[in-house]
Amino acid sequence: MITRPDGRIATDLRPLNFELTPVRYPEGSTIVKMGETHVLCAVSVAYRTPRWKQSGGWLTAEYALLPGSTQTRTPRRHIQGGRAQEIRRLIGRSLRAAVDLDLLGERTITVDCDVLQADGGTRTAAVTGGYVALALALHHLIRSDEIPPAALRPPVAAVSVGMVKGEARLDLMYAEDNIADVDLNVVMDAQRRFIEVQGAAEGEPIARPTLDTLLDLAATGIREIIQAQREALACAGIEI
Repeated sequence: MITRPDGRIATDLRPLNFELTPVRYPEGSTIVKMGETHVLCAVSVAYRTPRWKQSGGWLTAEYALLPGSTQTRTPRRHIQGGRAQEIRRLIGRSLRAAVDLDLLGERTITVDCDVLQADGGTRTAAVTGGYVALALALHHLIRSDEIPPAALRPPVAAVSVGMVKGEARLDLMYAEDNIADVDLNVVMDAQRRFIEVQGAAEGEPIARPTLDTLLDLAATGIREIIQAQREALACAGIEI
């Protein structure tokens, strides 16, 4: 087995940690740390919905690499660039699977994901941390009887997988992602159902058995991540 840059074996996740409520003002927030990738996820609730939404609520997301998050400074004018737009749509689609929009009432949930430090897997970390922040925010509304408990669905989480030097690896750091022959971002729920799969072959096309191996590896990793989400939320008295 090939040694990875940080000493993990192929099927290991990076160390995962959630710091709950690191900022005061949003209804829910967390800093998720997956190895050296750190993302602040903050959830705000507005008592209105987009004009085109005829009934129920809505959830949207924003994403940005902050200027000091990478080795080369990311200019603020690029914060809403094409890549950020594509990632925020992924986060929004993923987290809408974690709420019953019909039960939200006339509310818009905004999940802001700001990358404090990037070392690969920022979008998957944002989805994973975004769910924890979302659960914290909706729990306040549930406690005050503004929305029913069923408005918050079971956990959603994401992880990257890839083929690096002929080996299927879980949770790629930047040094691996940068040289991967195949790179996938996988989003799943607690029932092991796929919400989204993003990815491509960088060189040769992907054989079906290789794709199956990567998806199975992602499912194993996401099961571990969801358990970590549950344990973190249990510390706040939230059972999911």
